[in-house]
Amino acid sequence: MSTTHDLQLRDRLAALRGPGTVPRPLDARALAALAANPGCRRRALLDAAGVDKGAVAERLGAPAQFGQSRFAFSRGHAFEARVKRERCAELLRLLGADEAAVAGAEVPDLAAAGPQGRTARTRLALAEAPAGRWSLLDHPMLALEVAGSTAYLEPDAVAVTPDGTWTVVEIKSFPILDGGADAMKVGAAARQSAVYVLALDAVTPGRTRTDVLLVCPKDFSNLPTASWVDVRRQVSVTRRQLTRLTRIDEIAAALPPGVTFDLACGPDGRTPTRPAAELSAAVDTVPAAYAPECLSTCELAFHCRDRARTAGFVEALGRGLRGELGDLTTVSAVLAAAHGAAGDPTDPAVSALRRAAALRAQALGTKPDETLFGLAGDQPYTAADPGPDAAPGASADGGS
Repeated sequence: MSTTHDLQLRDRLAALRGPGTVPRPLDARALAALAANPGCRRRALLDAAGVDKGAVAERLGAPAQFGQSRFAFSRGHAFEARVKRERCAELLRLLGADEAAVAGAEVPDLAAAGPQGRTARTRLALAEAPAGRWSLLDHPMLALEVAGSTAYLEPDAVAVTPDGTWTVVEIKSFPILDGGADAMKVGAAARQSAVYVLALDAVTPGRTRTDVLLVCPKDFSNLPTASWVDVRRQVSVTRRQLTRLTRIDEIAAALPPGVTFDLACGPDGRTPTRPAAELSAAVDTVPAAYAPECLSTCELAFHCRDRARTAGFVEALGRGLRGELGDLTTVSAVLAAAHGAAGDPTDPAVSALRRAAALRAQALGTKPDETLFGLAGDQPYTAADPGPDAAPGASADGGS
């Protein structure tokens, strides 16, 4: 990509973010979530532009309720400081270094101006790591090209072993109890670490180990313990998914003229003044690919879910169901096919829907079009919440 093109894209993303708005950095957790949903152009563009999606969601009236609490954040920092005290001696022991190796280990200074400077300093430290000795890079800065835009990533640590291989170290505050840890949290850490492995591979291919060291508190204490996690599958999946992302410049070029996600904050620099309806219209110009999994990874998930429900997209019910339904992309199309009003009878999805409708009607002793999914045959699908007469526990997702 040419320098001129880089500058043009950077200016375009700054305009989307809003004049004077500090960009929100794209981290490994966000990249892992983006790789899990590569078809979402909305997240790809807003993340590349450094837009604060949490603030946008708040202004749209659909804030996300996830993320670390202040207590968990403070506890994580305190635990990491304990692991890295005395020039990372305890961390080196967990990596397998003996006392003599710990005493002779290198912990280079990686301070530099800006992410580009820190990235260059990290590359230099990796290249200059002495052979036959341990080196530990504390919070190095790595760069990864994603959809035509550069993301700067900061792992907790990268170790250079005496044989010259590089190892990603991920420090988490959740405990390892009796040798085991929460599978979901370990999985999230593995996906995040896989992004760091890809970024290191971009520096020098083949030198980074595909098993990472996960450091956590032992049982209910604050003593560190470690476990090796094989991330080969996560690296392979993340690499494949990131290559599927549409280039950021192509997404930006498809936007109508004048679109911006600027919150137009007031004199205090914090209070948005832009009308919510105007901001919502701007956000909706970028196609999204909502799935229920987004609720735990994206700040805009509730806004996108509302839009998917309003449009009747079956993606709102889950990717698995969307895959099973084939060409039937909306709830109204599914209902019409099940009622026999539309759809190819030879389509396995249509056949299965009609069979399900017949079985339900047989069980309830009614006609299929009177009971299918609890909707009358002539009742249009809406995304509204259940009314006051709905059964307890009913929801717009169709659950109970």
